Amino acid sequence: MKIKSRQMDFHEVMKIERPMHRKPKKPSRILSLVMRVAAIPDLCSVKFSYEKKNMEKAGSGPYLILMNHSSFLDLEIASKILFPKRYNIVCTSDGFVGKEGLMRNLGCIPTRKFVSDISLITDIKYAIGKNKTSVLMYPEASYSFDGTATPLPRRMGVLFKALKVPVLMITTYGSFARDPLYNNLQKRKVKVRATIECLLSAEEVEDRSIDEIDGILDKAFSFDYFSWQKENKVKIDEPFRADGLHRILYKCCRCGQEGQMEGRGVELTCHACGMRWELDEYGVLQEKGAGEAREGGASGSGLAVEPESSAAVALAGKEGKDFSHIPSWYAWERECVRKEIEEGSYLLDTDVDIGIIVDFESLYMVGSGTLRHDAGGFTLDGCDGRLHYTQSPKENYSLYSDYFWYEIGDVICIGKKDCLYYCFPKKKDVVAKTRIAAEELYKIARAGREGRSGR
Repeated sequence: MKIKSRQMDFHEVMKIERPMHRKPKKPSRILSLVMRVAAIPDLCSVKFSYEKKNMEKAGSGPYLILMNHSSFLDLEIASKILFPKRYNIVCTSDGFVGKEGLMRNLGCIPTRKFVSDISLITDIKYAIGKNKTSVLMYPEASYSFDGTATPLPRRMGVLFKALKVPVLMITTYGSFARDPLYNNLQKRKVKVRATIECLLSAEEVEDRSIDEIDGILDKAFSFDYFSWQKENKVKIDEPFRADGLHRILYKCCRCGQEGQMEGRGVELTCHACGMRWELDEYGVLQEKGAGEAREGGASGSGLAVEPESSAAVALAGKEGKDFSHIPSWYAWERECVRKEIEEGSYLLDTDVDIGIIVDFESLYMVGSGTLRHDAGGFTLDGCDGRLHYTQSPKENYSLYSDYFWYEIGDVICIGKKDCLYYCFPKKKDVVAKTRIAAEELYKIARAGREGRSGR
């Protein structure tokens, strides 16, 4: 899938009139049928099936429908499970670019990922209360990087209580394994199934506290798809299954070097120390031993690399970690980033190409610049000094970042409701680390606010 884009001067983009807010439309029955029919080939290819749980307490609707987010197949799964009921879909605003009319007639409601958007709550209430249609949303907002849940917004119970409708949950199994985000859009042969259950009836929404509802959501979104693959013996034997794995496992767990990892074929290799792992058919990394380090890597450049005693690894708490399990490796990388932040050494400083979205007409490519991320947040400078934007850590609980975004490249998106900056880093493999850092910096900022308010 691609996005409409064009080159344009930065100042000219800033002059573009922002689109007026429009209330969500009832989904077109014809387009809903077209979407359902279009999904049939993909769903047949994965031998899709689903089951219902606790739906007797759901009533006839409308509902708020939550779904975990693993791949584009999620939308096709929803079209199968929910058809012929009409439902609006909360989706990212860049999905509207170049096709606003189609998206609105499908019932889509545009929003900005991880950006405060009060109008979204109003739109959801309008769809349910006025249009009498259900609303499907993905609370995680972004696809999972490592097969586990991404952070959820807090106090979702406030929204639930305002809507006063049953809350349903669709959980998929196999969707991530079929098309993980890091794997360059290469699809694997995997059966996919799902469950739909009534998470909370309207009466339970009214009776439960907001904290209790948050706890129920956290439990519903507690999953680990690499563990699921291993435990259910889901065999993935494609010869490209490790392609792009370095996008999430960017830091070697043996020598501590970053930017020297490469996932290709069925192997993950560190070109600094030469260590190799094979991603087996059940999603487990098996050590293959050390090969030769690539010239220009840490070993090739004359830097001493001692896999078992690297200070970078030891300080981050390598001991006791199961690096055969990809989410555990990713969690260790998070610990490393947190350590860097606490020590004051965390820094992203990279040249970027810059795209801007201010309306639904196009992604406007305005030139190049520099993106910096540190304890103070993001700073974007570019367009020959005409663009300067800053964003503090407390503004976003996570980061909209993606791999091979609309077939352009890896992207980091920052900005506010009326202007989003899509930054395409020229430095290799920084997207995952930057998302982790943004989440950890937010936690620190939030803890600081709560500490001050408690005094």
